[in-house]
Order: sequence, then C-alpha cells, then structure tokens
Amino acid sequence: MPLYEYYCKTCQSKFELLRPMSRADEEASCPQGHAGAERALSLFASFSKGNDGSATALGGSSGCAACSSASCVTCGL
Repeated sequence: MPLYEYYCKTCQSKFELLRPMSRADEEASCPQGHAGAERALSLFASFSKGNDGSATALGGSSGCAACSSASCVTCGL
C-alpha cells in the first residue's frame, strides 16, 4: 500500500497515511482529529556519494533539497 502525505489547514501540520491508491485523493483526519486534511505534493531528494564520502545532489538542484540547507554537511548526508 502506498504512503501519502497530507496537510491539515487547521493545525498546519503534515502527516503521512498508508492508503490504497483508490483512496489517495480522499480527505483525511489529521492525528489531532481535525477533518478535511488534503493530500500534499510529496517531494524527494536524490544524492550520489563519491569515494571520498562527499554527497552531490542529483537533478540539477543547488544546495540540499532534503532540508533546504545550503550544504549537505548540515544534513548529515
């Protein structure tokens, strides 16, 4: 079953739910119980590690896409 991200406008939190694909676009309740959370766009980052242990972001992005840092050193990647 796929993992989907949702956003609750009431408490402004993001959370994840395992749901069948047929229910992916249905509204959900957040962990605090607020109804009406909508599915959010899921983002991911891709990195390549060199022989020296340095990480390079793939896909032409600058900085660390995973945490919006200017350097992947701060992410621990």
